[in-house]
Amino acid sequence: MAAPTFDEIAAELYAGPPEEFVSARNARAKDAGDAAVSAAVKALRKPSVAAWVVNLFARERAAQLGEALSLAAELREAQADLDAPALAKLGRERRALTRRLAQTAGELAGSRGERVTPATLDAVEQTISAAFFDQDAAAAVASGRLVRALEPTASTDDIRDAVAGELPTLQPSAPRPPDELQARRERREAERRVTTAEKDLAAAERAFAKQDEVVQTLTARAEELADGIADLEAQLERLRAEAERVEHDLPAETEKRAEAAERKDAAADAVAEAKQALDEL
Repeated sequence: MAAPTFDEIAAELYAGPPEEFVSARNARAKDAGDAAVSAAVKALRKPSVAAWVVNLFARERAAQLGEALSLAAELREAQADLDAPALAKLGRERRALTRRLAQTAGELAGSRGERVTPATLDAVEQTISAAFFDQDAAAAVASGRLVRALEPTASTDDIRDAVAGELPTLQPSAPRPPDELQARRERREAERRVTTAEKDLAAAERAFAKQDEVVQTLTARAEELADGIADLEAQLERLRAEAERVEHDLPAETEKRAEAAERKDAAADAVAEAKQALDEL
């Protein structure tokens, strides 16, 4: 059996228990059959906790990480064909996937007895996010030989300095057949048309709802005014009937008033005559 390479030894050490790193490193350096490999192993720096979490995840969940990184590469290529809304949606999905992977890595580390603080988990998420944006960062994460966490804005030199040994080159994913690429473009175009149509529908529904509210308000007001008019018309009919009755009764009552006035005047004259006769006695 061939002796393990430096990269294999480093990846194994960087995924091992952090508290045992120094003793394990020294033991592997001592057991290495090659002097150059032994010296390189002996010079390995202890990884930060966040780097160890990512290394453990890369080693124990290599298939899951590989699928995620392949998807990230495809998304980077597809960005040129996407419009602003689609890019925003893609960004949200990428952040959600990054968060899920970081949480999975944290849970894996927790199952090994390591306490993962929120700050460490945030550094893990930032490192995975860097892998999604940059191919060199993706290669560094996949190597399992990170010495420290990465920032999404890390330069190539920063990334190389964060990896023990040489920065590997990710194997490119198999190119998709032209017909599949064309189908993917057609699907994105169809999705854009659906998105546009849904936006138009939403705008039309909002406009309809607004206009429907106006119509309902006016309809209710029209009914209210119609009821008011009906009440006024009924009142007007009553007033007209009362006016006709008054006009009918007024002449007779006026005549009666005149007769009562004559009787009143006659009675007044009789009183005056009676008083005068009384005075003459």
